[in-house]
Amino acid sequence: ACVIRAFARIQQVVPDATLLVAGFGPEGAKLKALARELQLRNVEWLGRVSPTEMYHIYDRADVYLNAPEIDNMPLSILEASACGLPVVSTDAGGIPLIVDNERTGLLVPRNDDAALANAALRVLHTRGLALTLATAARERVVRDYSWSAVAPRWEGLYHRLARQGPVRTAGTPDPH
Repeated sequence: ACVIRAFARIQQVVPDATLLVAGFGPEGAKLKALARELQLRNVEWLGRVSPTEMYHIYDRADVYLNAPEIDNMPLSILEASACGLPVVSTDAGGIPLIVDNERTGLLVPRNDDAALANAALRVLHTRGLALTLATAARERVVRDYSWSAVAPRWEGLYHRLARQGPVRTAGTPDPH
């Protein structure tokens, strides 16, 4: 709902703005009702989009809005960043670990649609900001989250765990 409310604020400043909503879930009907209640225009409800087609959606956008209340590490932020799309998100959960505020994206408090809208408008209207954020974010995704960066870390972890031997957890009987 926060993204829908933020978009209403954005549309007051940029009347011809379009909101692309990918995915679906149990809140879909409520979100569509809220969009009608707020009399939003130019909202495209895309439904389920296959992972191999998401880059087309990112390519159509000027900014990626993400407004969870709870989230560990949303893959969609990494995808948007990898596609060169500037990210504006809430500071929920682990998001500040992957979005460096003011460097690789903009973070706002949870449930603050005014702050989300203002940050998105800042990206859209501040000369060079979108490119600066998107470039830094893409570099970070390639450096820290690409398969070539992650695979050696996973392999090292597996080797360390293998050298330690079996791991016992609480409630596991001792075999000796």
